[in-house]
Parts: sequence; C-alpha cells; structure tokens
Amino acid sequence: MSKAIITLTTDFGEKDHFAGAVKGAIYSELENIKIVDISHSVSPFHIPEAAYIIQNAYKNFPAGSIHIIGIDSELNPENKHIAVLLDEHYFICANNGIISMLTSEINPNKIVEINIHDHIESNFPVLDVFVKVACHIARGGTLEVIGKPIYEIKQLTGIKPVVNPEKNQLIGNVIYIDNYGNVISNINKSLVEAVGKGRNFAIQARTTRFNKIYNRYSDAIDFNQPKHKREEDGKKIALWNSSGYLELSIYKSNPSTIGSASTLFGFNYRDTISINFE
Repeated sequence: MSKAIITLTTDFGEKDHFAGAVKGAIYSELENIKIVDISHSVSPFHIPEAAYIIQNAYKNFPAGSIHIIGIDSELNPENKHIAVLLDEHYFICANNGIISMLTSEINPNKIVEINIHDHIESNFPVLDVFVKVACHIARGGTLEVIGKPIYEIKQLTGIKPVVNPEKNQLIGNVIYIDNYGNVISNINKSLVEAVGKGRNFAIQARTTRFNKIYNRYSDAIDFNQPKHKREEDGKKIALWNSSGYLELSIYKSNPSTIGSASTLFGFNYRDTISINFE
C-alpha cells in the first residue's frame, strides 16, 4: 500500500474529462494512493502562473509528495519531459521553464529527462507518461529507471526583478492575478529589504502610487475609527502576501461587482511595477 501523495496542477479546467481521466489512471495503478488537486484553473499554457501556484503550494505537503504539473506538456524536440527531486519533493513536468522558479531558490538534488516514451503511444502525456512516472516513484522507484540525468533546465524569463546600477530603483512585473483580482508581482520582501536598506520608497503602479507596504489586509484599516468613518471599501493597498511577494489589492474587492486591483489599476500579466528609493 502506497502512502505517497500525488498532486495535480493543470490548465485542464473543470468542464472536460481530462482531470478525471488522469485521476482514474492513477487509481488504476495505485488503488490506495492519495490524490490532491492543487488547481485545474491555470490559464491555458500560462507557465509563470502555474510556477507561482506550485511554488507556493508544494511546501505545505509532506516530504516525498509527487507533483504532476500538466501545463504545455506536449512532447516535442524543444519541450522534453523531466522529473525533478528538489527539497524532498518530486516534480514531473515539461522542461519549459516551469520548474525554474523553484530552482532559482533551491538547488535540485536530481533531474532526469524522461525516456520511457518509446514504450508508450500517447497524445496525452500527462495521462500516459506523467502518471506512469508518478506511480513508479510512489512505489519507491528511482528516477534513473525512467530517465537519464541532466544538469540544466530551461529558464523562465521575466520572473526576476531588475535593480538599476544606482541601486535606487527596482523594476518588477506582474506574474499572477488571483481569484480576487489581486495583482502579485515578482518582487519579494527580502529583495526590497536588501536593496532598500531602510530607505523611504514609493511604489509606482501605472498611475497609482503607494508609500507603505502592509503585512495584512486589515492592517490598512484604522479600527479605532467608527465604522462609518473608516476608509474601507475601495481602499488601495500594497502588502506582502502570504508568500512574501509584493501584492497590490483593493480591500475586500469583488471582481464581479465593485471591481478589483487588476481592473481598477488596469494591470495585466507582465505589466511593470517599480519601487523608487530615496
């Protein structure tokens, strides 16, 4: 009986059969396995979005968990399949840059390029290849059996902010927009502290400026004021989110009614956010 956990992160959505078929294939091989859906709502082929989601989800699972990432996974000469052992977790995905957000912070223990394709006829690699690899690992199998070691993986561009030579400006980009319409940048707290060194700063996000970064949404609200005098609805907030990244939000926003940071600030993926230090 396998005690491993297999997680699924894909852009399959909820309408089609794909996610259910993958789960069925896993259960057909390992009846007692645990399967956890991280997300099937990644924007189609959106590699940075998937990278952000998996980076912030995997660390909450126990060591030895196996993470299938089904984004842009069609096999071709420029998009090979890999299995990675990193931080005591296994990741199975295409070598399309999706794992480089993790390897930029933690060195992988082992990477193999999967080479079992000659034995599998497939036009649905997540189902036919990634499931085989995940179940092999869950049974205690080694990576060397399903692939050949490699030492470099494709890097994802545009996920690292840039510091100017004068060290007084940090330029980042939007890498993710969450379900609430909050705008998440690739600027993290440790980088701002290292560059800023306690200096005053101003965040420029299109036409909106921020001079303070909060640690929680509620920190932006003055609860000493009577409720009718508080600035709550529509309050613009910059904060360090739970993953340590700079996030721009509207307090208690609802994208379907009053709007959100993404719509009200006019932000889309890869748009620029800058921090200027005095």
